[in-house]
Amino acid sequence: MTDMDLRLVRCFTVVAEELHFGRAAAVLHLAQPSLSRHVRRLEGELGVRLFDRTAQGTQLTEAGRAFLPRAQELLRSAEEATAVARAVGRPSRIVIGFMTGLIITPAVRALRARHPEADVHSRFLGWGELPSALLEHRVDVVVGRLPFATEGLSVSVLCEEPRMLLMPVGHRLAGKEYVSIDDIADEPVPRFPDEEFNAFWRVDPRPDGRPAPDGPFVRELEDKLEAIAAGEAVAMVPAGAVRKGLRLDLTTVPIEGVAPVPVVLAARAGEETRPLLADFRACAEEHLHPDNWLATDAG
Repeated sequence: MTDMDLRLVRCFTVVAEELHFGRAAAVLHLAQPSLSRHVRRLEGELGVRLFDRTAQGTQLTEAGRAFLPRAQELLRSAEEATAVARAVGRPSRIVIGFMTGLIITPAVRALRARHPEADVHSRFLGWGELPSALLEHRVDVVVGRLPFATEGLSVSVLCEEPRMLLMPVGHRLAGKEYVSIDDIADEPVPRFPDEEFNAFWRVDPRPDGRPAPDGPFVRELEDKLEAIAAGEAVAMVPAGAVRKGLRLDLTTVPIEGVAPVPVVLAARAGEETRPLLADFRACAEEHLHPDNWLATDAG
């Protein structure tokens, strides 16, 4: 095969990740028969079977397992090549990523005032999308919270944000003016896939050297909230992430004696001097501060 249709490759990777044609079709916004035809077409072009469908479900064949990482890399490379070409061809365009609870509007507004001709966009990034959103050129710069992997990035601290303790409303510590790390010495804390993330958000080990008690293992934010609401754990969270819209069965209390959260501006290494990006950095340094997103909603 001399040409490979990236749409077919994308279909394959989504089915491989979901291991379910119905769920994959929903992700791709395709009818399931159309998705099946796309996969069969790719298998025909490759000359191998990529999936086995059995009573137990959909499984990758040996050829499919070998092809998957290369297919994913092919899609990443194509996306990066497209982004680089667009950045060169449209130098007055910038996509600014931000995380839950970080209000970047003042800095975005200031950048647009400086560059009314520029194409300025903002994009919300979910839990775990850093650093991939930057490295895959989905965004040009991010206002986010450490810790996350910073290899290949240029990172500078904008400010610091306090941490809060998140707990169910009926918890013994609910309603206190503040709590300390000693108050939760025996409280289970959710565990996360990333070791650095774990150490920071669990304060593990604790100042006295003891390990943090293990709570449930979670991958998604909603899983963490559900575990806490069910009384299985308590967790430290950035104050801005629970500024409003908190579940009615959860509450927060300030926690003292733990390091605040660094709020940073991150860009791909070597690109931080791009004119629009450098100007956004200046706008962020001038306008972004926890006071912007920690103001209460009272009144």
